[in-house]
Amino acid sequence: MSRNYKFHNPEGLYFISFAVVGWLYVFTRDEYKEIFLESLRFCQKNKGMEIYAWCIMSNHVHLVFRSINGQKPESLIGDLKRFTSKAIVAAIKENSTESRKEFLLDFFLKEGSKTSNVTQYQFWRHDNHPIELWSNKVISQKINYVHQNPVKAGLVFRAEDYRYSSAIDYSDGKGLLDDIVVFGMFD
Repeated sequence: MSRNYKFHNPEGLYFISFAVVGWLYVFTRDEYKEIFLESLRFCQKNKGMEIYAWCIMSNHVHLVFRSINGQKPESLIGDLKRFTSKAIVAAIKENSTESRKEFLLDFFLKEGSKTSNVTQYQFWRHDNHPIELWSNKVISQKINYVHQNPVKAGLVFRAEDYRYSSAIDYSDGKGLLDDIVVFGMFD
């Protein structure tokens, strides 16, 4: 099985998940989540990423997005993952209160040594598994899945109470990212 799934339609709306290598719990610290959020903001403003739903969990991220302005979705996600990988590893190195620093950096270095296309640290797993969303029903299902992830993990009782997700944007509130495209829930 190929480790890289394909984006077949450059203009399609996609659901994608990507995880930290070893499924390590890195996003338990807000400063690392904030780095990822800043990267999403940059992609929205400068790279043509149109975000419909997002959620940062402790060891993985979910997105429902579309690439606009002609950039290929695989390039957009590749850029996002490369930048956040470097920025989060640098933040871990610089974080004097990171109790897991040595463990995390050693693990990322070991994982990077296993892969020919990684020069040093590997932060993200290579598999993305993008799924093109082709109907209103499927779009609604995936957005609901993204938003229910923290509820199913036992982090909150209501999806809109999880800070690091777009669920609040779907509940007449304002989330952490601007310009979220709120998809009308159709059946």
